[in-house]
Amino acid sequence: MREKELTICFQEIILDKRIKIRLKKIRKSIKEKNIDTLMVLVEENRRYLSGFTGEDTQFDESAGAVFITQDKLILATDSRYELQAKHESPLYEVLCYKKGLIKELPSILTILKAEKLGFESIRMSYMWHKKIIEQLISEKIDITLVETENIVENLRIKKDEQEIELTKKAVDIAESAFMETAKEIAVGMTEKEAAWDLEKRLREKGADSLSFPVICASGPNSALPHAIPCDRKFKKNEPVLFDWGVKLNGYCSDISRTLIIGGPDETFKKVFKTVIEAQQKAIKAIKPGISSKSIDKIARDYIEENGFKGKFRHGTGHGTGLAVHEQPSISPLKETTLEPGMLFTVEPGIYIPGWGGVRIENQVVVKENGVQVLNSLEPSFSI
Repeated sequence: MREKELTICFQEIILDKRIKIRLKKIRKSIKEKNIDTLMVLVEENRRYLSGFTGEDTQFDESAGAVFITQDKLILATDSRYELQAKHESPLYEVLCYKKGLIKELPSILTILKAEKLGFESIRMSYMWHKKIIEQLISEKIDITLVETENIVENLRIKKDEQEIELTKKAVDIAESAFMETAKEIAVGMTEKEAAWDLEKRLREKGADSLSFPVICASGPNSALPHAIPCDRKFKKNEPVLFDWGVKLNGYCSDISRTLIIGGPDETFKKVFKTVIEAQQKAIKAIKPGISSKSIDKIARDYIEENGFKGKFRHGTGHGTGLAVHEQPSISPLKETTLEPGMLFTVEPGIYIPGWGGVRIENQVVVKENGVQVLNSLEPSFSI
């Protein structure tokens, strides 16, 4: 067996071991929720618990479902994914449905001897829920449907060392590509051209896909945190904001940097300095036991104290992992006590309508003794 094949086999063994650990925790949660069967439909949760990488192409389509009981594991999918599922999910019995998941759900639940079926409310549409009930009634299957929330997400919030390593590699690819794109930025280039240049380089560096479409916004457009690149041409002495990231083996990077072509004016200098210092203060405060809300408050208060009240219009950060936005939320809206292994962005920004905006975003991991910043790319701005 060749060295590459040995490496792949070793990686698969390690993944199976990690999945077994996750399943043990999930089964404990299922028992605590007083349900005997959990149906997992969320794509990232399905992958996290089985290794199956099938993707849902849109909200009303599914690559399959994972069913977990205390002693059985079933991965139900269709013929498009049957071979893939069997290869990627050796811990599961793979069932290939021909008439769709809903029509074959009663037979699956009969195999599992399910009495209380937990389902992920965030992924279950009203239409699906209605059709499932109708199907169960039509086949005289007496099962209680139990709404669940964040059972798997509460496990995903803390990353193991392999997950952190994959995220770091995704960060490195994203930063390496951006450094090359930054050298090509010039007056007259359009936002679309710059975004495409970066996307091509991300792919060439080895990204499996993008975490999300590249954001490139210049001048007044950069005051829109999630601006869509357009045909606007870069001008001298205006901010150019980039937000980008890649997926590598499922794990996402998410980075923001703001550049300026030519020398910055006093407004840009003040805004940029304030954002950088707000980020530094927030990162410095991160440690186990501290509230996520307090991290947001540190960055937000500093920005307001420096004359930009109301100009920071989003949360300070969010978790990343198999999804680019996941727990924990670093914002005023939700409080989480930080623990080692939590991985999230720190991305304060200032947005001034008619002028533009500045956002600097890094990814960090909470460690036993503080925090680790995964980024190496300096937040310098002049090009």
